[in-house]
This record gives sequence, structure tokens and C-alpha cells, in this order.
Amino acid sequence: MRGRFITFEGIDGAGKSTHHTWMVEYLRAKGHDVVSTREPGGTPLGEKLRGLLLSESMDLETEAMLMFAARREHIVKVIEPALATGQWVVSDRFTDASFAYQGGGRGLAKTKLQQLEIWVQEDLQPNLTFLFDLDVATATKRLQGTGQSADRFEQEKADFFERVRQAYLDRAKEFPLRFRVIDASLSIAETHKLLENIILSDC
Repeated sequence: MRGRFITFEGIDGAGKSTHHTWMVEYLRAKGHDVVSTREPGGTPLGEKLRGLLLSESMDLETEAMLMFAARREHIVKVIEPALATGQWVVSDRFTDASFAYQGGGRGLAKTKLQQLEIWVQEDLQPNLTFLFDLDVATATKRLQGTGQSADRFEQEKADFFERVRQAYLDRAKEFPLRFRVIDASLSIAETHKLLENIILSDC
């Protein structure tokens, strides 16, 4: 039986990475064989590309193509082999992030992203996508409270993240069957209970 592919999305500071870690532990406790991964990254080459993408200034189309190059490696080396053997794959970001950040945030034409999506992943799509939605001001405060140095994307201004947030919400409306929009202002306990209920009903 083919495994299930679950992705976590949201603007920086929405808490998706925290909930991604919890979900992996929750599913493993339920007896599932889970591959925990992230984008950009997930493979040795992907992690090298991640370092460049998060630190080096580059042309927008170069940025998009590097994101999808890392994604292709991720699919071929990690995601597809795991799904084919019945493992569950839980990824911190996937292609929706490209439509949100390179598309919504930076303004790359949606048609170009769609072409890359078809070329790189063919008919592969997540079974379920959690979108953690939070207002930009609160997300920014959360990021500032971590004490960690900001990467190239996290250094963007509020209007950039407003566009990213809206692009995510537009994407959720476009694909309502796989998206579950989560109010990221909820407490951690409330969020985990909500995620648990969704998993039990959908999977």
C-alpha cells in the first residue's frame, strides 16, 4: 500500500515547524513508519542548495529554478521511494511554498511556476496540506522572539509577507480538498488537538 504525503505550510513565524515536529512524533507513536523532511533540503544536495537559497542574493528566476531543482532531487531520492514502500512522508514545506514565496511574495508569473511544477513532480501532490495562517504582525513578533539570526527570506518587509500569506490562502481556495487552514493563533495544545482530529478523520 502506498504511503501518505503530508505537508506543512505557512509564513515564517506561523509555527508550522513546531507542529511539524509534533506530527512526526504523533504518527510514529501511532505505529506509522514516518519520514520527516523539509524544503528546501531533504537530501545532501538539497541542503547545499538550501544554504545558497537562504543566504545568497540571486535573480528571481534563478531562485525559483534552484527551489525546483532541490525539489526534484527530494522527490526522486526521498519522497517517492518512501511512499512506494508504504512509509508516510511529512514535509516542512513543498511546492505550495514556491507559489507563495516566489509567486505571491516576489511576483514570479504563476504560469512559470505551474510549468516547473508539472515538469518536476508530474502528478505528485500531497494527500493533505496543513496551512498555518497567522497575521503578519504576530508572526514577525514571534520571529523576533526566537533570538536567531534571520535568513534572506525572514529579512523581508511586512508587505512581502502579506503577499505571501494571501498567495497561500488563494492556493488553499484553489485546492480545498487537500488543504486544511489552521488558525495559528491557537495555543499549542489546541492546535495539536485539532491536528489530531483532522488526521483521525482524513487518514
